[in-house]
Amino acid sequence: MDVCTAIVGINWGDEGKGRMVDLLTEDFDVVVRYQGGGNAGHTIVNRYGEFQLHLLPSGVFRPNVVNVLGNGVALDPEHLRNEIQTLTAQGVSITPDNVKISNRASLLLPWHRKLDELEEQRLKEKKFGSTKKGIAPFYSDKYQKKTVLAGELFYPDILKAHLKDLLEWKNMILTGVYGADPITEEDIEAWLHDYCEPLKPFIQDTRAYLADAHYHHKRILFEGQLGALRDLDFGIYPYTTSSNTLAYYAPIGAGMPGVRIEPVIGVMKAYSSCVGEGPFVCEMFGEEAERLRQLGGEFGSRPHRVGPIDLVASKYGCQIQAATEIAMTKLDVLSSLDEIPLCVRYRLDGVETDQMPFPSLLDRCEPVIETMKGWKCDISRVRNWWDLPEEAQAYVKRIEKAIGVVIRWISVGPERHSIIIRG
Repeated sequence: MDVCTAIVGINWGDEGKGRMVDLLTEDFDVVVRYQGGGNAGHTIVNRYGEFQLHLLPSGVFRPNVVNVLGNGVALDPEHLRNEIQTLTAQGVSITPDNVKISNRASLLLPWHRKLDELEEQRLKEKKFGSTKKGIAPFYSDKYQKKTVLAGELFYPDILKAHLKDLLEWKNMILTGVYGADPITEEDIEAWLHDYCEPLKPFIQDTRAYLADAHYHHKRILFEGQLGALRDLDFGIYPYTTSSNTLAYYAPIGAGMPGVRIEPVIGVMKAYSSCVGEGPFVCEMFGEEAERLRQLGGEFGSRPHRVGPIDLVASKYGCQIQAATEIAMTKLDVLSSLDEIPLCVRYRLDGVETDQMPFPSLLDRCEPVIETMKGWKCDISRVRNWWDLPEEAQAYVKRIEKAIGVVIRWISVGPERHSIIIRG
């Protein structure tokens, strides 16, 4: 791998990025989370067990890897402290030596989650499908310059005055707009003590740390959250997250402006899945959807939306991520299907297109479906490309041709080394 590499999602998120980061971190010295917060999870299966990471970078399971939470992250102290405690209890070592938090990361404050819940209640059926983790209110406040930097925790007098001003403003919104109860200064003091104080040993100038690591040719991996179609600027707006999920935001969100990222590894499933609201052109329904959902284990707090691989959306995702290589996950999930459907184009107002339409038009699109013959055998133990059935190879090549990017890794199981690497 080159010095700076990014692993990012090509579709709607939940593509299996954590699984790929966990696999590839053996080749890296540093893993950096550069955007997003605790609103999405990376599932990892390794010798410690099965884990859902929400804020911690996926390199925490490698003893020689340093993990950095960059300035672009929505730093939720409550969520992060709980995540650290959970992993530590399961035998994972997490110390200031292997986890570092940027002193310029903004804190996700107690009112952000509360405002997120209240706004979703107000929107009712018009809701955007928020995870109610406070992400949208957080980023709104960040760009209004009304957040608290992690480094302020070391200057209690400045912090107290800053929080007092912010609390007065937020309580006007909580009580006046939503009719909710105010948050008290005592609430904030308890929150600081319980959740922020334990994190102080991890906080430092990570910009300087990463600059030194880059100078000494340390191998740095940038880990993205969610996928290209949830990007604030280029996703299916307004059903997006509130940060930029693209690889080329990584240098900014990590605190390394100007570094060159090569390669960009895009992650996509062998079929489509979507968690949350918004247009999903290739969506399956009924028994067909339920079968694929069961095969892929597509369940969370509610069943995931599923469909055939969407070549229109995937090609677009590869383009805006500037992906140079692809890791495809869950190919084994399709092994029992007689025929495998693919969404090859969209039909918009009677005209077929292989280009991604403007977001407002997606609800008017219909999928154009083609099928390919399935391979009808277990491939979970295959580790060599040439040992895959011809039908599976043909399926991968068909996708590769459509998206215009080489598929380098093919996952055939959830375990770390259930992988085929094409030369």
